[in-house]
Amino acid sequence: MKRINAILLIDDDEATNFINQLLIRKHDVTDELLVARNGKDAINLIQQFCDAKLQDDGAETVPKLIFLDINMPVMDGFGFLDAFERLNCPGKETAIIVILSTSLNPKDLRRIKEASSVKDFVSKPLTSELFHSLLEKHLIPS
Repeated sequence: MKRINAILLIDDDEATNFINQLLIRKHDVTDELLVARNGKDAINLIQQFCDAKLQDDGAETVPKLIFLDINMPVMDGFGFLDAFERLNCPGKETAIIVILSTSLNPKDLRRIKEASSVKDFVSKPLTSELFHSLLEKHLIPS
């Protein structure tokens, strides 16, 4: 499998981020594993990543895989999705945004379905099997 340019975890829970980082590193599919604790920090991180990658000829300008929690302080997952849509970064439409949340609120689920940039929704916790199936579904050409 071709390596993923970068994976971004967006979650305010430090323990969740720590466990997810261990799991993703175990699969050894990316050299860049980024973490943001809220949507605002994630947008800033993506913009910095984009600006740096625009310097590299032919490099993907956004993290290819983004795991996004819904309920966070400062800027929640829906605020992130709105800001991501307005982000000026070439190639952002190729990013695979996966909602990784415990929320089963019908209002949240409806908003997730309506979000054009969201490719998938999975319930926490992220497991090795779930991560592998997401890679197969979204990143491994069939």
